[in-house]
Amino acid sequence: MLIRENIEFLERTYLSPFAALSENSKGRDRQEPQCDIRPVFQRDRDRILHCKSFRRMKYKTQVFLSPRGDHYRTRLTHTLEVSQNARTIAKALRLNEDLAEAIALGHDLGHAPFGHAGERILNEICQDGFSHNQQSVRIVEKLEKDGKGLNLTWEVRDGILNHQTHLMPSTMEGKIVRLSDKIAYINHDIDDAIRARVLLEEDIPKEYREILGDTTRKRLDTLIHNIVTNSQGKNDICMSSEVESAMKGLRKFMFDHVYLNAVAKREEDRAEDLLSRLFYYYKKHIDLLPALNRRMIGEGEAEERAVCDYIAGMTDRYAISKFEEIFMPKAWQVNEREAFP
Repeated sequence: MLIRENIEFLERTYLSPFAALSENSKGRDRQEPQCDIRPVFQRDRDRILHCKSFRRMKYKTQVFLSPRGDHYRTRLTHTLEVSQNARTIAKALRLNEDLAEAIALGHDLGHAPFGHAGERILNEICQDGFSHNQQSVRIVEKLEKDGKGLNLTWEVRDGILNHQTHLMPSTMEGKIVRLSDKIAYINHDIDDAIRARVLLEEDIPKEYREILGDTTRKRLDTLIHNIVTNSQGKNDICMSSEVESAMKGLRKFMFDHVYLNAVAKREEDRAEDLLSRLFYYYKKHIDLLPALNRRMIGEGEAEERAVCDYIAGMTDRYAISKFEEIFMPKAWQVNEREAFP
């Protein structure tokens, strides 16, 4: 037997009956030979990890725009924390850890620069709208690998597409990532808000601290243990009603006091104006788009969508650099002797 076939056998014999088995995947849009070592979901995990969109998340905002400090989360570190939460839960429930990790690593690939401010302005100005989960799927299907995409399995793409609160993935592993995302951002955003002096631990309502814990470590421990305990032996990923209610209350508290906080968000208007001006500039100058985006227009893609793809793929610092290059006045680059003999 090949190494991959041995791993698939182990999945069959060890994983929960509710797990998504690699050998039962619905497959890829384009058929390709199997790897002799890695099952399909492990290959997907590796493809995401090595793609350019994944590396760019290092320089994309999570919550705080351009923070002065080395320890604030970025979109990349958020993704790694989601992945760790998801792997822990999947392993404890004997679900497919490779699938959970692949979904977690790919779920935010489509985020625009400047966090949700970037997503919001692109959704407003693009005729067809913009959402980061749909853009993440677009990246892995059409934009990566010079337009070839990563050719991921259906289960991974389904989990990426449906990781938001108002959606529901088709696999247990996707459902794990859906909750792991919220667990990660609520807790690490509290940590960053305290670091930024936007929030004190004592500001968190007592009823939530009593149920979930009064430190980031305790809250993570409570939430993950609660999911594992309440999901064992079930064809669902769930929490107890008490803990779920406390998490939702804490999430609302974070929206009211951090995500919509004037101090934390004072630069968002500038970020939105920057992206809006870049968007309309490139709509008027399609010839300045990268070759991939121009080629996709030639193949029938709408110009506005191609511009949106380009803007959304930018990192914070690249967007600022392009804005300065296009809109900021430059010092004259002339030889004074030649200009004024």
